[in-house]
Amino acid sequence: MKRILPLAACAALSFAHSAHAGLFDDTEARQQVENLRQDLQRQVETIHSGLLEQASRQEQTNADMARLRGQLEVVINKLETLEARQRDFYVDQDTRIRRLEGGGNLAASANEGNAPSHGYDAALRLLKDGKAAEALTALEAFISRNPESVDLPAANFWAGNAALMVKDVSTANRFFNNVLGRWPNDPIAADAMLGLANSYVAMSDTRNAQRTLTTLIERYPNSNAAQAAKQRLNRR
Repeated sequence: MKRILPLAACAALSFAHSAHAGLFDDTEARQQVENLRQDLQRQVETIHSGLLEQASRQEQTNADMARLRGQLEVVINKLETLEARQRDFYVDQDTRIRRLEGGGNLAASANEGNAPSHGYDAALRLLKDGKAAEALTALEAFISRNPESVDLPAANFWAGNAALMVKDVSTANRFFNNVLGRWPNDPIAADAMLGLANSYVAMSDTRNAQRTLTTLIERYPNSNAAQAAKQRLNRR
């Protein structure tokens, strides 16, 4: 009996120690789990914050792009309006000048019921209305039917411009060269040479465009077209 008591005491102490060790191990495991949970929570919060920041930057980028698109549309509209006004001005100016230069003969022809300038004026109205393809067809018909008309230099010039507007560069080149070859001293010749430079630009032929602008300045130094040519060359 005396031997049994010490053995029982040892067993009880051993169990208590094991229970304490098990409890300690469980607490340590719980702490590790808690640490992992906190680390995971911090990572989630960091990722969430990064996503929010990225979304905010993307939203700002989209807003900036929308603003720039709006500004670009405004600039394009202003440019188109300016080009239309400039075209209208030159068409009206050309019409008045041509009527004054050939007024007597044209008036006589009109009184006889045979106005050769009628087709030219109609073509200019089409061009003024932005109907470039129709204007080009009308101008080509006028040029073919009226080889002696006083409006022929201007008709070729405007045909070249109409061709440029519909991106028919080779046809534009031909009409501008018609003016320069047949009527080099006509007041519209300088503008035709500027148009020729524009056609080279449309073909991405920078070398011939610059050479044409230089020739324009040398050949027609006092023209408005020469001033425009100088400004273009100075920008390069």
